[in-house]
Amino acid sequence: MAMQCSSFSFELTSSQENARSGVFHTAHGSVETPVFMPVGTQATVKAVTPEVLMSLNARIILSNTYHLHMRPGEKLIASLGGLHAFMAWNRPILTDSGGYQAFSLARLMKINDEGLYFSSHLDGSRHLLTPEKAVEIQEDLESDIMMCLDECVAYPSPREYVDTSVQRTTLWAKRCLDARKSANALFGITQGGVYPDLRVRSTIEISSLPFDGIAIGGLSVGEGHDLMMDALDVAVPHMPVNKPRYLMGVGTPKDIVEAVARGVDMFDCVLPTRNARNGMLFTRKGKITVKQARYRNDPKPPDEDCGCYTCRNFSLAYLRHLYTSGEILGSILNTIHNLYFYLELMSDIRHSIREKNFHDLRNQIKEMYDD
Repeated sequence: MAMQCSSFSFELTSSQENARSGVFHTAHGSVETPVFMPVGTQATVKAVTPEVLMSLNARIILSNTYHLHMRPGEKLIASLGGLHAFMAWNRPILTDSGGYQAFSLARLMKINDEGLYFSSHLDGSRHLLTPEKAVEIQEDLESDIMMCLDECVAYPSPREYVDTSVQRTTLWAKRCLDARKSANALFGITQGGVYPDLRVRSTIEISSLPFDGIAIGGLSVGEGHDLMMDALDVAVPHMPVNKPRYLMGVGTPKDIVEAVARGVDMFDCVLPTRNARNGMLFTRKGKITVKQARYRNDPKPPDEDCGCYTCRNFSLAYLRHLYTSGEILGSILNTIHNLYFYLELMSDIRHSIREKNFHDLRNQIKEMYDD
């Protein structure tokens, strides 16, 4: 018998057509949706402290089950009080199942209905990740929201293989539910690649199970914006209205507003932090790259309308100097700015849905980031 979560609930508060705002409640606090979750892969969001994240009003972050299992190990983290205590973060944490990293980062040796056989990217040691093990690791971490183990196929993949992966993902989802022993929330993950009928079938199968939320997996893997939106168009109408909908690993500002317009509630992506370390900043006037020579003497901040610490105190000339000099502070200041932009964008999206003018914001972002 699958255990039901007693510490998680979700309610809708407003909507405009398919776009919706709401709030979910966890043992470590409440989170308004739509929400963007900064990625803290190895129990840290790169280049910023937890205190900075809190000052940016990040309400929830994501950590990576595969990486924490490989190093330092979930048992060590559990012995030190769980992931919240380990990383000094007292707000909600979502952990993924580790399956995607076993596919993309480790050397995958074999996959079958039992689980994933892989060798570690760190030392080559061999491991088996099963649905039961994925849940066990996440329960040791004591994350607020755990993710099922699923099979995320590459793009493009033959229809026959995607069909098999949909069957396996549903099988693993049921085993994850049966394995859960804690009251932590558990989300199911849908698959199906870019095949509309497989997307619908997977969504119906996973949505029929007693999960606390439903995630859309297997997108943002190279299929491009249009095919991603096509997949959402066929899948989201079959997702429960009364549960959060999470689009995994997405994305750009345009991806986010377009997914919100289709009824998605939760997002995560490494773009704001990774691009920051590479000198690319998101602004309300589009993207800028601080290493460009035209900013060498520029006294203006990256965005004169931005209220972040970086824009209130530093010029583009200084940020370019830090980047070209290889100074760590450049990554820190750029990351602060990009996370501020993303979190403010989500706040603006929530407000616009409540005020029934989401379409205006959607059009602004599409025009600004229509690459």
